[in-house]
Amino acid sequence: MKNILSEIVEEKFSTVAEAKGSTPLEKIQAELRIGNFRMSQKFSKGAWNLIAECKLQSPAKGRLNATHSVLELAKIYESSGAAMLSVHTDKHFLGSNDDFKKVRAEINLPLLRKDFIIDEYQIYESRWLGADAVLLIVRILTPAQLKKFLYTAWSLGMDALVEVHDETDLQIAQDTPANFIGINNRNLKNFTTTIDNTLELLPRVDKSRVIISESGVQSVGDVKILREAGCDGILVGEGLVRAENISEQTKLFSEG
Repeated sequence: MKNILSEIVEEKFSTVAEAKGSTPLEKIQAELRIGNFRMSQKFSKGAWNLIAECKLQSPAKGRLNATHSVLELAKIYESSGAAMLSVHTDKHFLGSNDDFKKVRAEINLPLLRKDFIIDEYQIYESRWLGADAVLLIVRILTPAQLKKFLYTAWSLGMDALVEVHDETDLQIAQDTPANFIGINNRNLKNFTTTIDNTLELLPRVDKSRVIISESGVQSVGDVKILREAGCDGILVGEGLVRAENISEQTKLFSEG
């Protein structure tokens, strides 16, 4: 079985090299504005938060939503109670920097740039695009990179959602001062999902951190299980974009 994550990351190195060539880091550093930690302002330990993801496609399942644009989804989410939006910029999810900029121009909620960050350049680029937070995936970084990237994000006024999948990832994440821990319910090799992954790891998570369960949330029942188990929020893409009524589903997931 092919390892989807490895394939995406391998390709990401060339994508970043191309970006550096077209938009040098010096230009980005000169033009970006430092953020003010909008995710931290919006989220608090014990409160319930929905990060709604503008997700059009999955590498494992193909097209998930063909009726809305990324911006249209963002507007629905914002008007329906989401605390924050996740916007893909990776092509495997039909994401793009242009879509991110369009959402940033019209949406007031904090924005998470959803991508596979393997180079410090991407963190500066994220803030330049208008991101309030970045996703740092423990599985694709060394412990030294994770800490460095975390502090780089903070130096730019951005938060970081540090994503883990298993106990080893979790230990590495908790060896840093990360505020936000995301437990990924998706198998990173074949992209299957189950919220049982969150339920199994939760007892081992430092409860002073804000804990977000990511992926695999399909129903209000799932939401209630995760909230009662001790999560502070969820990140949901497919469970929203494939809903019969996206606005209503967003409201229900936002309420917890």
